[in-house]
Amino acid sequence: MSYITDHKQKFTDLKHHIDSQDHLLREANGGNSILFSYSPIDEKLYIEKAKELFADKAEFIDISKLFVQYIDEEGWESFKELYNDFKSTPYKVFHSDDPETDLFDMIISEIERVNNNNKVPILIRTGCLLGTGIENVNIMEHKSIMKMKHPLVIFYPSKIENDNIYFLNFKPASKYRCILVK
Repeated sequence: MSYITDHKQKFTDLKHHIDSQDHLLREANGGNSILFSYSPIDEKLYIEKAKELFADKAEFIDISKLFVQYIDEEGWESFKELYNDFKSTPYKVFHSDDPETDLFDMIISEIERVNNNNKVPILIRTGCLLGTGIENVNIMEHKSIMKMKHPLVIFYPSKIENDNIYFLNFKPASKYRCILVK
């Protein structure tokens, strides 16, 4: 479906789920997240409309900006060397268990900061996670996300065919503990 024909219903559904926290926890199999699905080609339109509709109650966390910030903080040469060393296992660069701050840690910290400011955290530009080894499910099932006062909303560029979700229209999605707005 195109943005023109279905955006109003999607945003109505999203608002309902954001405002119905108790309902969310039951419907999302214990999760505390909302996956907002839309066609990747319409991403800019959906983000613009969401910023207009949820300006007062939400804060938008741009994954593309965090990705660039992570590389800047690491330093280009250091990042390039690290990435080349682990290119067959990129999660070790972007989502490792060591004490060093990586992209995953930065994402979780930003979500926590927004929640602590009593706003709904909305992740945008999540397509940047492709190839990093960070899956949306890793973010959703993080212990601090599960305990937040507000639900996490993940803008999810995807298509849905025969009850299957395809991230960026081609990567089969995991089964999530969340509400799906489609």
